[in-house]
Formats: sequence, C-alpha cells, structure tokens
Amino acid sequence: MSKRVLITGGAGFIGSHITDLLLSSGYSVRILDKLAAQVHGQGAHPTYLSRDAELIVADVCDADQVKRALAGVHAVIHLAAAVGVGQSMYEIISYTTTNDLGTAVLLQALAAQPVEKLVCASSMSIYGEGLARRADGEIVAPPERPIEQLRRGGWDILDDDGAPLTPLPTPESKPPSLSSIYALGKYSQERQCLIIGKAYGIPTVALRFFNVYGPRQALSNPYTGVLSIFASRLLNNRPPLIFEDGNQCRDFVHVHDVARACKLALECENEGGDVYNIGSGERRSISSVARDLARVSGRSHLDPRVTGKYRAGDIRHCFADIGKARDQLGYAPQVEFETGLRQLAEWLAGQAADDSVEAATRELEDRGLVA
Repeated sequence: MSKRVLITGGAGFIGSHITDLLLSSGYSVRILDKLAAQVHGQGAHPTYLSRDAELIVADVCDADQVKRALAGVHAVIHLAAAVGVGQSMYEIISYTTTNDLGTAVLLQALAAQPVEKLVCASSMSIYGEGLARRADGEIVAPPERPIEQLRRGGWDILDDDGAPLTPLPTPESKPPSLSSIYALGKYSQERQCLIIGKAYGIPTVALRFFNVYGPRQALSNPYTGVLSIFASRLLNNRPPLIFEDGNQCRDFVHVHDVARACKLALECENEGGDVYNIGSGERRSISSVARDLARVSGRSHLDPRVTGKYRAGDIRHCFADIGKARDQLGYAPQVEFETGLRQLAEWLAGQAADDSVEAATRELEDRGLVA
C-alpha cells in the first residue's frame, strides 16, 4: 500500500505542485484546505489541482476536521498559513489565528496520533535583514533600519558608524529578527512543530522558503509573492510598482525546486529536529526581476515605477546560503531563473488578474504603514 501524506494548505500554489510530485512518485495525497477567497476566489475546486488527491475543504483551526484528515496518514506537510508581510500588520487576529492557532490545533491532534514524519513550511522572513559584512571584514547581523533613516530615503543597511554593510548569503545559524506579524507567526509555526516533534518522537523538519515563484501563483492576491504582484500589473498593462529604490535583493526559487525539497525532507532518514534554507542561492535585485518579467512577457515598454516609499516590515537584503540543505538533504536547485521565468510567462499568457495592488497600498498608507 502506498504511503498517505496529508498536505495542509495543499490546494494552493506550492501545495498543488507538491501534490503532483508526490502522486507521480507513488504516494497517496490528502489535502486539507479552506480555499480562502483571497487566494481561490469564490472557493471553487482549483482547476489545476489533481483529482487524484483527496480534498477536505476545512479550516486547519477546526479540530474535528483535522482529526478526520489525519486518519490513516503516514506523514504531514504543513503549509497552511495566511501569507503576506504587509497585510499581517493590520489583520493581526486573522494571521495569528491561522498561523499560530492552526498549527497548535494540528499538533494537538498529532500528539494523540503521531505520524512517521512532519515537514513544516517556514519562511526567510524570520531572518529580517540577511547576514552582512563590515568594511573591516567582521560578519554581523544587521539591526532594523531606523524609521528616521527610511523617511529621508536612506535605504542601505549601515553599521554603527554609518558605513554601508555588504550583504552576504544568509545561513540558518543567523539569529531571527522578527519585523512583522507574518514573520513572528512563521517562526512560531516552525518552533511549535520542532518542539512537539521532539517531545512525541515525530521526526520533524522545517524548511525556510525564500521567494517562491512559478505557475499557479495567486495573481489577484496583492499580498502574496512579489513576482505574482508584478505579473498582475503587467497583465493589466500597468507598470510594476517597486518600493524603496528597487536595489533591494532577494532570492527567487522555482516552485518545482521547492516541491523537490519537500519530498527530500519527507524521505530523509535522519531524526529531524532541524531547519533548512530552501532557495536558489542567488541574489537578484527587485528592479531587475521586474524588468526581466516584463521582457519575457512581451511588455518591455512597461518600465517599473519606483515609488521611493517604505513599507513597515520590509527588509533590505536577504538571500540564501543553501549549503546545509545541499549537504544534509541532497537539495540542489535545478530550474535556472531565466528558464523558470519563461515558464511563468507562458502560463501568464492564459491568465487574467484583478490588479488590486494600488488599493492594497492605499490600505497600508491609510494605516500609517507606508512612509
């Protein structure tokens, strides 16, 4: 009999790709997902989601439904979460309920009926600013940028003497710096899972995803990944909007590589209890990514519009050191950025999107969360 894996939040962007990979590898897949309107529109069964997976439409906070979903399950991949740094700063109850309480409900059920493996989706957002180096060579964990500096358009991360710091790949050993409710919730999710996994003998792995992109992104959700936000603007023949000066750097990893990482974590034979960065290991500026997406989408004339504004919770630079995942999980990214971007553009050609980016930005401005 094939092993059955429960994927919470499995009807979404990342979860659906993991579902496809596991099904093609001989697993049986059950999905628990509430089909939130912000992600799935009116809550209909996503057309991209395999009918070979069993779907339970329910909230991860519903203890009875979670217990039902765990029946006969060998392993769990926990993806269910409210996603978005900006929105988390005013939808505080909603984010804390889904991310913190939802994880607690799942773990309470797992304590009563343990599984063979638990994989938890965490986030690069917990790092805050990525690792950096001073001019004298000292490696430091930069503090949050002072709001006074941001208000005058000073975007760079600086040392105590006001000299610019050089960003470095960020390893798992960097201490957390939690600058948003979303980041706090993701850190809580991974810690809860690792604590309960150890206590109840469930081998548990937490994967810190960097900026995931690819087909099936929620294009009408203005709080999700930056590439899908840019795509929704381009599909409506509007220029991407970029905060700060556009030179902030991130690590973009294709969803197929993320799915493979989840499968590797599921199948690794170690005792668990550890965290791993899942990224590409490459840094890219936000402005270059916006231009690249416009180019491969045939909309090069839509130059990004740099707003020169700052959002509460945003950081300057963070990109992954993936050495630990490579050494211990056998993880290696396989999708080159240009290839992945062209795949995304091909998928986008058949999509439509509601562009709510400016409305979402006004919502943040009205609440004093944009400077």
